[in-house]
Amino acid sequence: MIIKPKVRGFICITAHPTGCVNNVKDQVKYVESHSKVKGPKNVLVIGSSTGYGLASRIVSAFGCGADTLGVAFEKPPTEKKTASPGWYNSAGFEQEALKQGRYAKTINGDAFSDDIKTQAIDAIKNEMSGKIDLVIYSLASPKRVDPKTGEVYSSCLKPIESTFKNKTVDVHKGEVADVSIEPANEEDIEQTVKVMGGEDWQLWMDALLDADVLAQGCKTVAYTYIGPQITFPVYHHGTIGRAKRHLEQTAQALNTQLKQKLNGGAYISVNKALVTQASAAIPVVPLYISLLYKVMKEKGSHEGCIEQIYRLFAERLYSGESLPVDEKARIRIDDWEMQDDIQSEVIARWLQVNTENLDAISDIAGYRDDFYRLFGFNRDDVDYSQDVDIELQIPSLSEKE
Repeated sequence: MIIKPKVRGFICITAHPTGCVNNVKDQVKYVESHSKVKGPKNVLVIGSSTGYGLASRIVSAFGCGADTLGVAFEKPPTEKKTASPGWYNSAGFEQEALKQGRYAKTINGDAFSDDIKTQAIDAIKNEMSGKIDLVIYSLASPKRVDPKTGEVYSSCLKPIESTFKNKTVDVHKGEVADVSIEPANEEDIEQTVKVMGGEDWQLWMDALLDADVLAQGCKTVAYTYIGPQITFPVYHHGTIGRAKRHLEQTAQALNTQLKQKLNGGAYISVNKALVTQASAAIPVVPLYISLLYKVMKEKGSHEGCIEQIYRLFAERLYSGESLPVDEKARIRIDDWEMQDDIQSEVIARWLQVNTENLDAISDIAGYRDDFYRLFGFNRDDVDYSQDVDIELQIPSLSEKE
């Protein structure tokens, strides 16, 4: 099949297997070109197939030499449709890990469910070389089915109390326009917290503790984003921000729990704004990222997912020194993004930006390129005019079948 990108709204509904696999190989090469990290040896990544979760699995395996168990919910290929990019990413990751004799298994299913938690625990007990010493929680889902009641909850991105008005960009048309988002009601807030808050993270850790599959000193990390003042009304002070605060409260409770039981710890890592499938759906954020990319690239401080997570492991979690955190006990790996000189320049450009000067003062082209690369497109080393086998399988899943 010859595969071309097909974009609907903020998502691409096709993915290129060779491009996705090559994306993974690039990240592996980056990690292997840097110093080894004296880190975890058995890692569980919940939300392991794209973005920061995938980068965490790659750094664990190729930076620390860890065995990894990933949990993801991805669409497999069919005769006429490509798989989702996370499916091909997971296949590429397992291929690379197996070449080096590392254990790598992916469980494909709803991480919110009790069944997937049970499957993960069984794999840890029966297949891995030891107990888990790092749990990464990196889920980004618009919906959640409560495992006890069966009720379906949906998250939303809305401000709280007042209508939000600001600029946004149509990434593919290159047009800057005004956006207006009506405020959330209480049900919107509650549902978003239920999906994107810390409840499921707590359920995972409770299940793992009860099953006695966590090692002494085990760490768990969940990822969040804070961002600049210009996005605060719709993000940090909106429904998503309310969910993220619940996530932080969960981290505090888990930290106490893990310290008492295993001399371990739970942390929130505040990461940089990057092009991901989740961030592409948020009004205002693509325009901010386009401006941020331009400024950080000019200053030589731009990072992608793999650079961020390697730095998180090497310079924060496993540096051998006391873990630096902010006043709310969060790890700030967004520190380069939030530097005063970076933010002041981004804000200055924000006030100026319009459709006419967008290409000149932002990196909208870089944003667009990163977006397509998420789905395996826009790579110079792939001939997109050639037929490709879309039925690439994830090794650990094909073995199961």
